[in-house]
Amino acid sequence: MNPRPLDFPDSPRPPGVPLKEPTRLGPGLLLAVAAGRLRAARPELAARCDLTTPQGLLGARAALAAEAESDQGGPHLVVAVVDRFHLPRWVAETCRFALSVPRERAASWRRDFTRTVFLAGRPDNLAERFAFAHVADDGSAAWAGPAPQETTTALRRLLKTLDASREPSAWSPLTIEIPGPAHGGANRPPLHRDLYIATAQVTISQLLVQVNHLLVEAVLDQLIAPGDRLTLRSVPRLTGLALPFAALRVDADPRRTDALRAYAALTEET
Repeated sequence: MNPRPLDFPDSPRPPGVPLKEPTRLGPGLLLAVAAGRLRAARPELAARCDLTTPQGLLGARAALAAEAESDQGGPHLVVAVVDRFHLPRWVAETCRFALSVPRERAASWRRDFTRTVFLAGRPDNLAERFAFAHVADDGSAAWAGPAPQETTTALRRLLKTLDASREPSAWSPLTIEIPGPAHGGANRPPLHRDLYIATAQVTISQLLVQVNHLLVEAVLDQLIAPGDRLTLRSVPRLTGLALPFAALRVDADPRRTDALRAYAALTEET
């Protein structure tokens, strides 16, 4: 089952990492952010590993992934079924889904690093067979979980992994408002933040994965709440930006196995 065409608009702050002041992204900061995320999610693992080098950090993550797969029931994960992808709508609906996740499920999901699998499919054709936790109002995407991976085995076997291998085009900055979940709401005044997304040498599939982690963890950390406004900005790379960051998404650079890269950044209130 193939997704419909994907399109873009036309023209967690880890403990101990100071990002509130304008900060230029460099290798040391990227390592500190990635290591801080691992310590926050799995402190018992971090205590056994050398997180002072990218190689040590990536080795710890590989060991963690193998350990999770061997556990009965597997890691907690979310399955996102995508039919049509439009960046502003997807960002808003991703945040809306994350806002609806119950606290106890969010804790288990966070411990498994908010793992999310993206599949190509049409939610409206699947609604009678599978229970989704959230479906976008326009039916463009749906989310199941978070739950142990065995609970979504049938869905994951039915659909193929979303494969969008082209690089996204740059877009003109645009601002969206985060909708609220079906229940609950913000307990603070709305904020405005910038969401910077790197586009150079990043496929749309990679963008989905990386920006998804940033968004859902920012929601769980209450950095994003209903009524907040996000201005979506594209940049070739985040390296060189000097801004007061509230959260960064850092992961391995697929073109350099011994290096890390910043894929997305959420600024402090602007």
